[in-house]
Amino acid sequence: MIRTVESEQHVSAPVLAAYSYCEAVTGQQARNFAYGIRLLPTSKRRAMSALYAFSRRVDDIGDGTLAPDVKAVRLEETRALLARVRAGDVAEDDTDPVAVALGHTAEYFPVPLGGLDELIDGVLMDVRGETYETWDDLKVYCRCVAGAIGRLSLGVFGTEPGARGAERAPEYADTLGLALQLTNILRDVREDAEGGRTYLPADDLAKFGCSAGFDGPTPPQGSDFAGLVHFEVRRARALFAEGYRLLPMLDRRSGACVAAMAGIYRRLLDRIEREPEAVLRGRVSLPGHEKAYVAVRGLSGLDARHVSRRTVRRRV
Repeated sequence: MIRTVESEQHVSAPVLAAYSYCEAVTGQQARNFAYGIRLLPTSKRRAMSALYAFSRRVDDIGDGTLAPDVKAVRLEETRALLARVRAGDVAEDDTDPVAVALGHTAEYFPVPLGGLDELIDGVLMDVRGETYETWDDLKVYCRCVAGAIGRLSLGVFGTEPGARGAERAPEYADTLGLALQLTNILRDVREDAEGGRTYLPADDLAKFGCSAGFDGPTPPQGSDFAGLVHFEVRRARALFAEGYRLLPMLDRRSGACVAAMAGIYRRLLDRIEREPEAVLRGRVSLPGHEKAYVAVRGLSGLDARHVSRRTVRRRV
């Protein structure tokens, strides 16, 4: 069983200011993520914002315009900062609010900070321009940049006392991260191509005649782009189905947070499945009212109850 601290006795003014900065970053940069974490109690919401703000910093280095060798140096500097946080060497009055907030989070929640090292490793793969021949190859990358975030988040959420199968919670959190990342890859296939990146496995691209890449608003001539998308959608759905087994292990509000974030991405997946070529014309997204509906559904516990019933039927 994984437990977390629901609230702190006292949070100093410098730490509160650091958390406020992280929450502002989260609200501005991660609309889907922010929809989910607003369902959490204050202490958990702050902690998730700290994790996001640090992760955003790592991602921004990888996505920026610096030369690859400079990016690599910046990422290692960020890793050194993480080592300071892990060692408890960041003071409350430190000038880096993200480090202050992350240090406080690590003090009060059992977050596996090594997951942020994995994130840095994944972004270094981007910096080196790595491509992926098979799904097994791509899974390594996805586990670094998304599965690790799932495991970090579980450190904040915790699991309910007596939850059946709770020892597998980190595995399910990791798998849910893979599902979210594969959905991101499908959504951003054109944007990534314009940036010189290809994430979908080369084996899959070849199978559907898409090895030429995606440098325009239409699929490669003679390709079965819809077939490729539907193939990857099925893979993502299987990952969601496995990862959703985490939900009944969480308390109501943590489960609502996870259900909201995952639900938004599942609906994105539905849209991509209905109109595969839309991802080549621009970013597919959900309107605010639909995100709000997903959040309400998560808070109601419908998804968690559905997963619980399905799991019981499988055992029977």
